[in-house]
Amino acid sequence: MEFLTDSLLTAFFLVIHLDSELLTIVGTSLKLGSLSTIIASLVGVPSGFIIGLTGFRGKAVIITILNTLLALPTVVVGLFVYAFFSRRGIFGPLDMLYTQKAVIIGQSILIIPVVTVFTISAIERLDRRYAKTAMTLGAGRFQTALVIFREARFGVFAAIIASFGRVLAEVGVSMMLGGNIKGFTRTITTAMALEYDKGELGLAFALGMVLMILAFGMNLLFHYLRGTLKT
Repeated sequence: MEFLTDSLLTAFFLVIHLDSELLTIVGTSLKLGSLSTIIASLVGVPSGFIIGLTGFRGKAVIITILNTLLALPTVVVGLFVYAFFSRRGIFGPLDMLYTQKAVIIGQSILIIPVVTVFTISAIERLDRRYAKTAMTLGAGRFQTALVIFREARFGVFAAIIASFGRVLAEVGVSMMLGGNIKGFTRTITTAMALEYDKGELGLAFALGMVLMILAFGMNLLFHYLRGTLKT
């Protein structure tokens, strides 16, 4: 019990005094997570719109595959990307393994299905009359898409926020592709795993506190956007 108490006190002081190592780790996580989420959104949102708005053969199969990928373990993604970027892999000559670029690529692949599925869900919940009414009034495809986006914007933003949350909480991709290099690819979760292995839980608990604060902040942002976008 004393060990737990001491670890929690250490964690509290690290957070309060804004420990430099803590800030570096958190900053790296936010940087990599933000870039990955942006890339995944640029791919996933348009894909979700296309799949959600159009009817084509094999659509149900694609949606089933995407839903299956939502539960894909992060280590599987890490292993898959590692095979491509290792020295014997196709992209081995690029020398990107254990770099931030490799982590961003892996994290983007991990959350693209999340953004896509949530966007599809947001689109399919809309009344089909929105698109028909817009087209009847003379709107082109792009204008119609903007009308639909306006109506589905809450669901789309929810998809992006949820994806960012998953990136921050994942450990497999960051560990396997980033190598947990101090000051470069060490993220919140990989640092927590390292501190646990070392038996020093002070920094691990501090990072856990920050992760919970970030999760709470994202939920506040989610509800704020919900209220703002509905007005």
